[in-house]
Amino acid sequence: MIIYIDILIIVNYLFDLLILLTVNIALKRYTKIYKLLLASLFGELTLLSLFIPISSLLLTLLKVIMGIIMVLIAFGYKNIKYTLYNILYLYMTSIILGGFIYYLNIEFAVNYVIVLVLSPLILIIFILSIKALKEIKNYYYKVDIYFNDKRYTLTGFLDTGNKLIDPITNKPIILIDKKKLKSDIHIRSPMLVPYYALNHHGLLECIKPTYIIINNKKLTNYLVGLSDEHFKLNGIDCLLNYKILEDL
Repeated sequence: MIIYIDILIIVNYLFDLLILLTVNIALKRYTKIYKLLLASLFGELTLLSLFIPISSLLLTLLKVIMGIIMVLIAFGYKNIKYTLYNILYLYMTSIILGGFIYYLNIEFAVNYVIVLVLSPLILIIFILSIKALKEIKNYYYKVDIYFNDKRYTLTGFLDTGNKLIDPITNKPIILIDKKKLKSDIHIRSPMLVPYYALNHHGLLECIKPTYIIINNKKLTNYLVGLSDEHFKLNGIDCLLNYKILEDL
């Protein structure tokens, strides 16, 4: 069988991009498209195995390492659990798409063009299935927090248990992992808001953002509470206040 290397490179690149897009949508990672394009480009290095004599074991190990690096390029690193989920979904999607392509080639001998057209449909079905099985993802939101001209894009979780309100300004409070706010935000005079939890109470350090954007809606009546505790939810940077339900 004649293999055209240019077509192989293009097809392999598009498949890698489709897989990364599926992971991005299914897990709501909100990563930038250029990162997905760059990660897919890096995935082209696996084609070198076609020209280098290598054992099956080393080839498998190479593909695993390449997959991990692609995930890190596309989605970054937040914690082990976040990264493992990304890797798991990457390989789940790869297996589904690979099995689909193998079936088509065996049963129908279709060409690459038809495969490229049909593959997104299979991945869309896969994404819809994941959404149906994981309704909890509806509580995940992309959150853009602005401090003057500086923007932080975070992944927020709508926590109905977060009912923190500043008693003086009556503003709801969104809790953010303090480590996510980099040192280029200079906090001169943070507000100290008293809070009461189930087994403890204290003062929470809060700051006023310029504004917050969630679901393309601009919110100005919120405070940002700086949490020293790491959130246990996978990939979460901030806990949204229950009042968000009324404003969105």
